[in-house]
Amino acid sequence: MPGVSADGRLPLGDSPLELWGGIECTVNRVGDRYCDQIALTGHDRRPGDLDRFVELGLRTLRYPVLWERVAPGDHREPDWSATDRALHRLHELGVEPIVGLVHHGSGPRYTSLIDPCFADRLSEYAGRVAERYPWIEMWTPINEPLTTARFAGLYGLWYPHARNDYAFVRAFINECIAIRGSMDAVRAVNSAAKLIQTEDLGRIYSTPSLRYQADFENHRRWLTFDFLAGRIDGGHPMWDYLLSNGASRSELESFLERPCAPDVIGINHYLTSERFLDERVELYPVEMRGGNGRHRYVDVEAVRVLEDGIAGHLGLLRETHHRYSLPIAITEVHLGCVADEQLRWLNEAWEAALQLRAEGCALLSVTAWALLGSHGWDCLLTGEGGRYEPGVLDVSDGKPRPTPLTKMVRALARTGHYEHPALEEAPWWRTPSRICYTPYRHGSAAERDVGADAGDTSGFIADGVEG
Repeated sequence: MPGVSADGRLPLGDSPLELWGGIECTVNRVGDRYCDQIALTGHDRRPGDLDRFVELGLRTLRYPVLWERVAPGDHREPDWSATDRALHRLHELGVEPIVGLVHHGSGPRYTSLIDPCFADRLSEYAGRVAERYPWIEMWTPINEPLTTARFAGLYGLWYPHARNDYAFVRAFINECIAIRGSMDAVRAVNSAAKLIQTEDLGRIYSTPSLRYQADFENHRRWLTFDFLAGRIDGGHPMWDYLLSNGASRSELESFLERPCAPDVIGINHYLTSERFLDERVELYPVEMRGGNGRHRYVDVEAVRVLEDGIAGHLGLLRETHHRYSLPIAITEVHLGCVADEQLRWLNEAWEAALQLRAEGCALLSVTAWALLGSHGWDCLLTGEGGRYEPGVLDVSDGKPRPTPLTKMVRALARTGHYEHPALEEAPWWRTPSRICYTPYRHGSAAERDVGADAGDTSGFIADGVEG
């Protein structure tokens, strides 16, 4: 990528931090029903949205060309009409798209994440997209593959609704093979194509007795980037787990021999991404109690329990940089909260990015996500309805209206700076009032760093699928 050295550091005089944009575009399947954020926000009925995004000063946009929408009935009969209009308009406006092909989905009805043909079919679709739009250089074939595999294969929330380690591993391996195959197909058309690989990143904390579980989950959180970059060998903490749950040695070794390392690591981080595991279940409501077959425990938002607070963008981005030394982008910044807190969340991400750049990290951009808001994430897209959360624009009545974020995004995109009285106050996640359960303080440095890069996975049990 221009302006970035091989070790992932920014040379002096490099271009300023960019603000990218993106629309929440999940198309996921629950049973026989698809939840389509593009339709729910009305974006598919408002071609003028793209001009509004340009008016904000955005020049790079994560944009969906989703498999489920383009070829829902037969992969041999795609309907390009909507994507033709959108992508050609973006090209006219001088906006560079980062094209996404699957966003928390499992593909059209004729496939699924555990289908042996999933990777080949998605790769074929990726090649067709590239042939139709050969000028597109930035690609995200599958958004958050690890997160999607967990929700669909381990927790049973999304199709194909499995709840076991074998399905999780099969879904994840299929996704990684599909990402590599898709990039091969795209690069056969455009050799300059870049992989912008996104994943939700958090950190798991725990009481001492659950350290084994936290260690396992903290190793697992890096799987997407480790796997694609060819880092999972016989010495990797997840090697035995993957092999014992359906991955073949040849599949794992194929990525050692022919990796598909991201050109840019895309970090998505939310206030719910950092978790605390607590076996003191009596301190929590009954409905929160679960376990792993070995221990009963609660998996709760760390921000609501830890006295020492959470790592947040700065801590997690610093970890990512030290682990990979690759260019990084914050590819989703959104908070479903009151307007002032939304401003503070974006500001915290922006300030963290500036700090990391000052430390020499190739932190390229921050992405204002959910430009049109989002629907149903309060129930994890598992049922009808759900709450609408405004984003940079509010489309609750069908017509985009500015929100307080609108002015901030416009200023950051154009000048890299924004001032507002709300930013002079501490955000709720940095105040004592954030604690709503019995507070927990880590007693040692080892506990505070639980699982960050230590321990092994012997004796682990897959997370929280019981009860």
